[in-house]
Amino acid sequence: MIKTSFTLILFSLAISTLSVPTLAAETTPKTDFPESFTTSATAKVGIKSAWYDNATTRYAHGVLGDAIEAGSLHAKTTDGRTLSVTLDTAHVFEDIKTRLADLDGDGRNEIITIRSHNQKGGQIAVYGVTASSPNTLSLVASTPYIGQTYRWLAPVGIADFNKDGAMDIAYIDRPHLAKILRVWSYKNGGLSQVAQAQGLTNHSIGHDYITGGVQRCGADASMITVDSNWTRLIKTTYGGGKLTSQDIGSYTGAASASAALNCQ
Repeated sequence: MIKTSFTLILFSLAISTLSVPTLAAETTPKTDFPESFTTSATAKVGIKSAWYDNATTRYAHGVLGDAIEAGSLHAKTTDGRTLSVTLDTAHVFEDIKTRLADLDGDGRNEIITIRSHNQKGGQIAVYGVTASSPNTLSLVASTPYIGQTYRWLAPVGIADFNKDGAMDIAYIDRPHLAKILRVWSYKNGGLSQVAQAQGLTNHSIGHDYITGGVQRCGADASMITVDSNWTRLIKTTYGGGKLTSQDIGSYTGAASASAALNCQ
């Protein structure tokens, strides 16, 4: 999905602080999707940056404003290597921006993506570098496919929302239809769903950006979305095995969501 510069500004707020916007000193690689580039200023070993490439029209969903999606994923490591994976023709990366986070606590970033199948719809797909395949990107974890073509999900962000030491991935399942917030936790080498709540969303059909993200006020990480009618900002926390949502004010556009992310 070829996006505007507005996407980079808004969506960078939506991902974990373990990923940071592109630094001035880092050169964006030549790619069909320059806005997908993400780099980490704190990476000491392993994956430092990631981006999508290989534009394709083989999956004509168009939920992000056009029907152009990515067919490959690339990463650059701290020692200067470029690692890649190219999807088979049944899949695309139906995404806006790559996300970097150390999910397993080994000090190395994984890449969190949205991967869609032409018959099964979207899923969260996590890529990383494994000991058995150190010179390529490998799929290391994923959520199930939604189960139907042209069904998508929109990430909220990545954090240890309940402070149990395990990283969590939050997303809205079918933000235009089901509007379900799901939280999956990464433990023992895989992802498992730990909580869900209905009536929340973060994306409108045709938008090339995702609204809201992870709010970090002090040591706490919360999920910022909107209600199903796009009138109220909703803050959701995860603790004690459940999600708790709070109305924090009117949603009046992207600026109001950005203010919420900045704890205003």
